[in-house]
Amino acid sequence: MIRDTSAQDRPIAAPRNRKKQIVWIGLGLATLVAIGLVLPAVTRLMSADSSASAARLRIAEVKRGTLVRDVSVQGRVVAAVSPTLYARTAGTVTLDVHAGDKVNKGAVVAEIDSPELTNRLKQEQTTLDSLGLDVERTTIDNRKAQAASQMAYEQAVIDRQTAEREVERNEKAFQRGAQPEMTVLRAKDALAKAKLSEANAQHNVQLDRDSLAFNLKTKRVALDRQKLLVEDLNRQVDELKMRSPVDGVVGQLIAQQRANVAASAPILTVVDLTALEVEVQVPEVFAHDLGVGMAAEIQDGGERYAGEVSAISPEVLNGQVTGRVRFGEKKPAGLRQNQQLTTRILMDEHPNVLMVERGPFVDTGAGRVAYIVRNGTAERTAIQVGATSLNAVEIVSGVKEGDRIVISGTDEFKGAQKIALN
Repeated sequence: MIRDTSAQDRPIAAPRNRKKQIVWIGLGLATLVAIGLVLPAVTRLMSADSSASAARLRIAEVKRGTLVRDVSVQGRVVAAVSPTLYARTAGTVTLDVHAGDKVNKGAVVAEIDSPELTNRLKQEQTTLDSLGLDVERTTIDNRKAQAASQMAYEQAVIDRQTAEREVERNEKAFQRGAQPEMTVLRAKDALAKAKLSEANAQHNVQLDRDSLAFNLKTKRVALDRQKLLVEDLNRQVDELKMRSPVDGVVGQLIAQQRANVAASAPILTVVDLTALEVEVQVPEVFAHDLGVGMAAEIQDGGERYAGEVSAISPEVLNGQVTGRVRFGEKKPAGLRQNQQLTTRILMDEHPNVLMVERGPFVDTGAGRVAYIVRNGTAERTAIQVGATSLNAVEIVSGVKEGDRIVISGTDEFKGAQKIALN
């Protein structure tokens, strides 16, 4: 029997495979890292009531600053000064301008042809001329009458002097016995009569002067009254030429060319382009907050212009309140009536408040609930909302500066306390 060599064999250790060891070590480390990364997410997911995609949510940071409470509305340009011209009397209208024509203050824009008024003016002017002639004739007659009265008085004075000399002559003759006493007595009676006539003539001079002056004054009063009547008619005739009350452009032509119009009928409007305002329709919800004098911002293209609220309608129509916004010192050039402009009314300011970008979360949570995002989890938190503006909302309590909250709609959260974001 031949013996084998097994007794001579000795065990030899196999060489180690280092590459395989490195692979196994790498797999182990990767597993640990994966577990480290996945474990928090799994933990959040297991502790959360629900999950949502963060990419589908709008998240904003709570900041501290000044909240400007405002409302933005569309407005249209209207004329603050747009007078309408009315016919002073009935007649035929002749329009001297067209819609859109530029006019200066005082320029004739239309004329009313009123034969009745012009004929009446001519009649009253004739009456005025007649009264003027009557006053002149009365003045001449008064001078003649006063001259006659004065002549009568002077004649009475001469008669009295003659009677005095006659009495003196008769008395001397009577003393010499050349005249009887009866002649002296008759001379004295004649003197007394002459004195009476002189006194009456003097009195008549004054009476005639007063009477003639009164008569002349009466005629002059009638003349002055007629002058006023003619002046008024001249004014009315002059107003038949309708003049522009402002510098601007012709707006609407209400009456037709050569149309017969009634008294006080509207003829046309003139627009003062230097006094344009913006008429805005503000939602009724802001009606109690609006006030005359509030600051406003008017946007025309890429430019913004300062303004202020100049008027607010006292009534609500179709759920809206009509207001007027006046431009400040600077206004855009080339504005047109009914041009649409975006207007922002600044109702009040709240300085140094916590605020966040406005979003649907205010309506979804009724202003009482918000979801604060921390470490990949959105947690339901009770808040209190204060003033709101178009772009931001004040949060009075429940958050602090730097917190990040979900500002998009949170209906999909269905009131869950914690939401895992992935």
